[in-house]
Amino acid sequence: MSRGGAGVPEAGGGTRTLAVWCPDWPAVTAAVLAGLPADRPVAVVSANRVVACTAGARADGVRRGLRRREAQARCPELYVAQADVDRDARLFEPVVAAVDSLAPGVEVLRPGLLVLAARGPSGYFGSEQAAAERLVDEVAAAGVECQVGVADTLSAAVVAARRGLLVQPGASAAFLAPLAVAELAQEPGTSAPERAELVDLLRRLGLRTIGDFAALSPTDVGSRFGADAVLAHRSARGLPERPPSARRAPPELVVELRCDPPVERVDAAAFAARSLALDLHARLAAAGVACTRLAVHARTGNGEEHARTWRCAEPLTPEGTADRVRWQLDGWLTGRSGSRPTAGVVVLRLEPVEVVSAGALQLGLWGGVGEGDDRARRALVRVQGLLGGDAVQVGVRSGGRGPAEQVTLLPWGDERVPVLDPAAPWPGRVPAPAPATVPVEPVEVQLLDAAGVAVAVSDRGEVSAPPATVVRAGRGSPVLAWAGPWPVDERWWDPAVAQQGFRAQVVVGARAPDAGRGSDVGREHEQGLLLRGGAGCWHVEGVYD
Repeated sequence: MSRGGAGVPEAGGGTRTLAVWCPDWPAVTAAVLAGLPADRPVAVVSANRVVACTAGARADGVRRGLRRREAQARCPELYVAQADVDRDARLFEPVVAAVDSLAPGVEVLRPGLLVLAARGPSGYFGSEQAAAERLVDEVAAAGVECQVGVADTLSAAVVAARRGLLVQPGASAAFLAPLAVAELAQEPGTSAPERAELVDLLRRLGLRTIGDFAALSPTDVGSRFGADAVLAHRSARGLPERPPSARRAPPELVVELRCDPPVERVDAAAFAARSLALDLHARLAAAGVACTRLAVHARTGNGEEHARTWRCAEPLTPEGTADRVRWQLDGWLTGRSGSRPTAGVVVLRLEPVEVVSAGALQLGLWGGVGEGDDRARRALVRVQGLLGGDAVQVGVRSGGRGPAEQVTLLPWGDERVPVLDPAAPWPGRVPAPAPATVPVEPVEVQLLDAAGVAVAVSDRGEVSAPPATVVRAGRGSPVLAWAGPWPVDERWWDPAVAQQGFRAQVVVGARAPDAGRGSDVGREHEQGLLLRGGAGCWHVEGVYD
């Protein structure tokens, strides 16, 4: 741990902030769950681009923003995992618990990054240097590497943590000044998503360093740029990101849920969190405020309590609130935080620690942000409450070869983890484009040749005669084109689940619906079908538009 920055401490000094940063956290968690050695190159991708990677991957030229194919070309032994914020949050809970055991008052910015006031730990351990070293040792005991930074402001402390520095009091602006302006958008836990656009604009204006940006007049920044630029400018000048006007929430905004029966499972806790989050945001909207810091409290039937504070760069949404409650309770109920409760949760309480005016939000022309989505969420929660959690399901892209296998249906609001990894190699997978419609149950059809005889497929994959007609529900449609068949031989080593047969694609002519007088009644339109079967029996696996 080293010291950085120079200058004379300011009068009063202000509140110092200590940040604990775990490098490459998404890649670290992916490697842990996969059981990979520490030296194995790992990359995490989202939308087919690298969003995080380990030091071993960077040594081979892998960088954030690279396409997956290019990253694998640079590092052939690269292990690639899909981004999963729920996974990152679950495995981060032991780190938060370790820090909280030494220094209460921890605030989680995102999985992999937390902050707390430096005064308590530095006073207890004798100095900021000693406190930082003790925190590093405590986190290392939990099996995780971390770096600690201390500065006058939150954003400066986060930047210092990435370098393992303790910035002298009053020297935050001088510490940030020579750094590239891109540092203002480096950490999503302290900046809004549009910060990257601001950084790009500042570069095009010739402002290359944070000091160049800080030299601008606050009046000019406020008149030329948006609200996020004003916050970024305050950070560049070494001032607190949020002005002192941010106020504590009134007590009537606190929401509480008494669980009867007690909640002992994570899925039940997630269901309760969704309804409680909707109640909280309804009260916030009625008061004209939005929450930026949220405290989640849980109490068991035996009197055990668990509390955690979450800080966000932007006002929380109902989904964001429910996610944070689920992450926290997941780590506690499963024992990942180090102390598993001896009874179920009987009281769950959400307390807005800090709120801002709803005017800070970008409102839509016809209502608040996500007003329609909020009504839909309420309706879905209501349906689940009446009919059960499985009554509302959403599809998640999964792994597999057939179209039905590539979708996993999960209850709405649950963690979206597919049954099979879609990024794994699936030789023999049905190529793109995917069918627009996939029947819940395969539809049986007959595939006939020109003589009306069922088309059979030999062991060599040869058809007995070219397909001429597809019969569905007693009605025949002429085959205009066909391709295949291709063999299907899956899990041949396990007779209980082995699947064998063939797939074929056909284009048939179907009757267009009667569009009314003057329409071309009787006109044929084309429709593509994905068939699976053989031995005279075929089923429709998918329908192409």
